[in-house]
Amino acid sequence: MSKLVSQEDIINIVRKGQAEDKTYAATNGCFDILHVGHIRYLQKTKSLADFSIVMLNSDASVKLLKGESRPINCEADRAELLSALSCVDYVVLFEEKSPAKLLEAIKPDIYTKGADYTLETLPEKEIVERNNIKVEFIEFVQGKSTTNVINNCLK
Repeated sequence: MSKLVSQEDIINIVRKGQAEDKTYAATNGCFDILHVGHIRYLQKTKSLADFSIVMLNSDASVKLLKGESRPINCEADRAELLSALSCVDYVVLFEEKSPAKLLEAIKPDIYTKGADYTLETLPEKEIVERNNIKVEFIEFVQGKSTTNVINNCLK
C-alpha cells in the first residue's frame, strides 16, 4: 500500500476512520531536505493520533513560497522519503501556496504547526476554529532547518 494518496482518497480515508473512532493528526510543509528537526516534528505529530498525514507542498507550491531555486528535491522524491518514515501514515500533495483548502476538506482531529506560530498568527485559524480542529504547536530543534543545511553545503 502506497502512503502517497490523492486528495479525494485521504478525505475518504479520514471520514471512514473517524467513523470508527480513529484519530488523525495532519501537518504540512515542503520537507525539501529531510533533517533531524523534521523527523522529531513528524514523530511528535504521529504521537498525537492514531494516524498522521503530511500535506506536502508540490514543486509549484514550493517555488511560490521559497523562490525559483527551490525545491532542491522534486515532489516525487520528497513524497517517497516521507513515505519511508514509520511516523508518517499518509502523504498528500497540494498545489496552492497554503494547505487551507485541503485542511478544510480533510478535517483532521489535530493540526500541528511549528511553535513559531500562535493561534493568532496561524493562517488557517478560521478553518481550525470552524471545524473544531485541535492545534498543537511543536517546538523547533535549535539550529536544524533546511536553510541551515543548504547554507552549510554552500560554505
